Amino acid sequence: MTDVIPAPRTARSAAAPDMFRFDADTTVWAAPGTDTTARWLRAVLGPALGLPLPPAAHEDAPGVLRLRLDDTLAPEGYRLTVTGRDAEIRGGDAAGVFWGAQTLRQLLGPDAFRRAPVRPGAVRAVPAQIVEDVPRFRWRGLLLDVARHFLPKDGVLRYLDLMAAHKLNVLHLHLTDDQGWRIEILRYPRLTEVASWRARSRFGHRASPLWEEKPHGGYYTQDDIREIVAYAAERHITVVPEIDVPGHSQAAIAAHPELGNSDVVDTAALTVWDDWGISRNVLAPTDTTLRFYEHVLEEVLDLFPAHAGRFSAFVHLGGDECPKEQWRASPAAQARIAELGLADENELQAWFIGHFDTWLAARGRRLIGWDEILEGARTADGTGPDGGPRTATGLTPGAAVSSWRGYAGGIAAARAGHDVVMCPEQHVYLDHRQDAGPDEPVPIGYVRTLEDVYRFEPVPDGLDADQARHVLGTQANLWTEVTEDAARLDYQAFPRLAAFAEVAWSALPAPARRDFAGFERRMETHYRRLDALGVAYRPPAGPLPWQRRPGVPGRPVDGPPPAR
Repeated sequence: MTDVIPAPRTARSAAAPDMFRFDADTTVWAAPGTDTTARWLRAVLGPALGLPLPPAAHEDAPGVLRLRLDDTLAPEGYRLTVTGRDAEIRGGDAAGVFWGAQTLRQLLGPDAFRRAPVRPGAVRAVPAQIVEDVPRFRWRGLLLDVARHFLPKDGVLRYLDLMAAHKLNVLHLHLTDDQGWRIEILRYPRLTEVASWRARSRFGHRASPLWEEKPHGGYYTQDDIREIVAYAAERHITVVPEIDVPGHSQAAIAAHPELGNSDVVDTAALTVWDDWGISRNVLAPTDTTLRFYEHVLEEVLDLFPAHAGRFSAFVHLGGDECPKEQWRASPAAQARIAELGLADENELQAWFIGHFDTWLAARGRRLIGWDEILEGARTADGTGPDGGPRTATGLTPGAAVSSWRGYAGGIAAARAGHDVVMCPEQHVYLDHRQDAGPDEPVPIGYVRTLEDVYRFEPVPDGLDADQARHVLGTQANLWTEVTEDAARLDYQAFPRLAAFAEVAWSALPAPARRDFAGFERRMETHYRRLDALGVAYRPPAGPLPWQRRPGVPGRPVDGPPPAR
């Protein structure tokens, strides 16, 4: 029991030693509302064990695995009871039953993570015990940046399975950026004809002299997106799309030059950006741009319906890292500032984000954006330009914030009454290097070891109890400027994502008192699970020869990261 990750709240062995054996006679009884877990057991666990796991004739049959809902348990909570005669998973909701099944899979051993049995006829048994569990945080997320380097659909589905195995429940899909547009919009086919690929890519950090001289691209069709959303929902994971505005938008401007600041730059000459960093080519604050992105979002809302998961009301609109030089030089942008009675370009960006905040709220959806969306907008009377309600931040009450530049943005948002997802760069950006050694491939940012991630605390000091309740949870972000394929994704994500999952799920003590040595012992078993899943993780002893990138420069930052 000691090797389960993330660690459950309580686990106690039965008074008398006994085992529940999975064999050809094992059946599954699924109460109403537990069908997704029953399907998963037959589709995933069944092939690994070489067992059919057919429906049980009745719930009290010997050798049965029962699935049922129990409204005395908390949402996403579960109780797994194993005896020598049968096993039962009770969940506070359907997700809780599913998370209980993930724990059961771990208890069956690493071979339960394979796609076919490697030891036919081997006895598969779980010791009699009771496991009771409930997550600490509601939002337990992973951001995948598929804009900088495209991850084909099968890779996204694979990561959804990896997330489910670690009880993570939000996939933040970063779909658009300067370097590529990855979602089909039927009304604007040039977004995939032009904006979905670039002619070449810099190899390494933006200061690297190396180039990969071949086109890079790809996009998800609308049916691909529907499949991803449905696949996630079967695993009780919500997919939150990100359409970045008004910065990080050069790819869209390359396809539709009218979206850019054409009065200060020849937008018709722009191409999808082949470099990393922050492009100065940002969206023009015009009615044309607003209508264009409203049309885009109409299709996005259809593809990511509000009933597709616990957090499916959210749409992420970026709002970060928007250079203002073009707006300062643009007569049209300056005229817009004067027309709206704004003080400067910062308030112009806040107006831009505020427009879509209101637009989404009117459709029953919620904007979430990076912590820059807190800047520039203040309202004295609690209303926006349209007369709608606003908090002191200038955002609608339902807007939420992804706090990435440390904790400060999240603290400010929570104090203003906004929900927050804590994802501070210096703690949970998985593209940052894992070691200071010379063999670390394309080293980026601060050193963030497995232990560093395990000691991350999502709820910052300085919030009272009411404010802390606005912390929906936490998210690890994996950006892909220097992460060019699935193997590099695995290397950057694992094993640190396992530590993050325990931080997000388990009721851990304060960071300094966490039992990292105990976590490392449990990881010895978990590495075997990752091996069975084919995950190309970073070994504890350092990168394997083929995981290195000798001679490819990165951007390491020396010293400890800032605490806040």
